[in-house]
Amino acid sequence: MISDLEARVSRRLMLRIIPFVMLLYFISFLDRVNVGFAAMTMNKAIGLSPTAFGLGGGLFFIGYFLFEVPSNLILHKVGARKWIARVMVSWGIVSAASAFVVGPNSFYALRFILGVAEAGFFPGIILYLSLWFPARQRAVAAAWFMAAAPISTAIGSPLSGAIMKLPPIWGFADWQMLYIIEAVPAIILGFVVLKYMTDTPSKAHWLKADEREWLIAKLKMEADAKQSHAGHTAGALSALRDPRVLALALIYFGTSAGLYTLGLWAPLIIRQYGFGSFETGLLAGVPSVLAVIAMILWAKHSDRTEERTWHVVIPCVVACLGFVFAGGATSALMIILALVVVNIGISAAKAPLWAMPSMFLSGAGAAAGIAMINSVGNLGGFVGPFAIGWLKNVTGGYSAGLYLVGATLAVSAVVTLMLSRQSKQTTAAGEEGTVH
Repeated sequence: MISDLEARVSRRLMLRIIPFVMLLYFISFLDRVNVGFAAMTMNKAIGLSPTAFGLGGGLFFIGYFLFEVPSNLILHKVGARKWIARVMVSWGIVSAASAFVVGPNSFYALRFILGVAEAGFFPGIILYLSLWFPARQRAVAAAWFMAAAPISTAIGSPLSGAIMKLPPIWGFADWQMLYIIEAVPAIILGFVVLKYMTDTPSKAHWLKADEREWLIAKLKMEADAKQSHAGHTAGALSALRDPRVLALALIYFGTSAGLYTLGLWAPLIIRQYGFGSFETGLLAGVPSVLAVIAMILWAKHSDRTEERTWHVVIPCVVACLGFVFAGGATSALMIILALVVVNIGISAAKAPLWAMPSMFLSGAGAAAGIAMINSVGNLGGFVGPFAIGWLKNVTGGYSAGLYLVGATLAVSAVVTLMLSRQSKQTTAAGEEGTVH
């Protein structure tokens, strides 16, 4: 039974924190995948083959991978407010600079630098949410935050498609205007973060005194219970060596491969059926609307039942089947239906997955572990898009690449089951040791 005080705190946290971090991620995701729309005319303008585009699109994640853990450890040390502001301003500047690429090499360089600039944002927000939301609310909080990605696709796709229909302005082509226009909000919001974001509950003067005291006590009680639990990890180096962290990274690899395959290639896959830029944007956005609904409902069910494993496994299997269906599609309707299935599966898996690390990580261990999961897992965002482009060059179609990405999600489902079994064995061994 939830007390009136707990309900009041929960409501205040949801209203104060979640809409703002959703807005930040909306802009982040838009700047990350608008390259898929820019490609409609950019690829020809600067001489990018499908393989070169897939490589450049994926290089973002190499920069992301290399700087993710250091970035999140800095955030843990200096606080989310200052570091998230730095991240947003720098990625906005780099995203705008993408308008000035002139060939494959400059395209590769800017995509890599964009990954470096944005490293630490997503795991930083996941860590930030764990510092504010009690365990029973964590999957829903994460779901609302991550819902910004499909919302960004739903709203951003038609928006990007509309921008791509603009005539040349001040000598800038449509794809150049796309990069510049969509980079401006990130820079502006970076300065807003400094004024709006609060680092910790102890500094939350927008909570009443009794609300703040209850929240601090609740989070401390959960942290103390977690530290006494078998298999708890608090140190940064210990977290990086923890096999559970590596397992979660592998699970996330499959979901990232699927998510960014959609983000980078869905517009081009849909466009091959003869649709214009704006129509392509609308069709690419439709599946994301349903994905948001599925994500929130599935996360609420996961929190209510306090079950994570099957709430990750089932959506991964659904997304895998969606990619298989997409690979065999022969019409625009089949592609759209397949993208609906894939979007729902990938989106639903993410919130329960990101509720798992805080079950055994805390402090610097949480900062390092969450960053490691995200950085290694996001390599899927390199492998998926690159595989689609390379296999399209080799086979002349998208099917082989879509089947391969589907296979990574099947692996995610299997590893989730293996991790659950191992965690139960670790807990049982710890309890047995305590008894003896």
